[in-house]
Amino acid sequence: MHAALPQETAGSGRDRVVRRLRDMILSGHVEAGERLTEMDLAERLGVGRAPLREAIRELVAAGLLISVPYSGLFVRDFTRKDLEELFSLRTTLEKMAFREAWNRRNAAALADLDARHEALVAATDAGDPGEAIECELSLHSWCYEMSAHSLLIEVWQRLRPNLQFYLMLHQRAHARPGPRRDAHRVYVAHAMGDDLQAMQDHVDDHMRQGLERTLAYIGEAEPRTGGRPDTGKIELKR
Repeated sequence: MHAALPQETAGSGRDRVVRRLRDMILSGHVEAGERLTEMDLAERLGVGRAPLREAIRELVAAGLLISVPYSGLFVRDFTRKDLEELFSLRTTLEKMAFREAWNRRNAAALADLDARHEALVAATDAGDPGEAIECELSLHSWCYEMSAHSLLIEVWQRLRPNLQFYLMLHQRAHARPGPRRDAHRVYVAHAMGDDLQAMQDHVDDHMRQGLERTLAYIGEAEPRTGGRPDTGKIELKR
């Protein structure tokens, strides 16, 4: 029997179905690597096939779902290599974003950063894993937005689906709906400070800590068995 689905969010049509299906994935109501069918999803979500198919296409394009010809539709999963590549690229990009953003900071921008941090803490305290992921991404988006570097911002946006999924794994690895309350306190303090090198050094440490715990978590997973062609990936334990 399937677990209860996340509470339905406001909205209508395709966008509502996209949000609900995305929330199913990020909240763990469907497992990484799980094979999905339109019939089952339509029944679980209580929606018609047409908006569901549009939502599936959008989430395939975003990278949260994978369509394998002649095999079916699957929730994406991560290998160790996937996570290490995401870590190395994200760390490099974020350090670049801070270099570009550093001299653009002003009082209003720093107040915005502080507000984003408070929103993340509130979402975590509320026990809302999906909102905590969005707030954490919003917090990390700040330096990219401040950089005013169009190509850098574009690459960051393309990484967001991968980061959504990574943060979901990170939540499971730590068995909590978001980061620790103080997990970004030093990050924000450095971002508001005067030492760019200290900020960049902290980015290295901040990213590595999250990676190491998540790698340890997926290392406990068992090899997948079932109908999907073997891709060398793993299925995560609940």
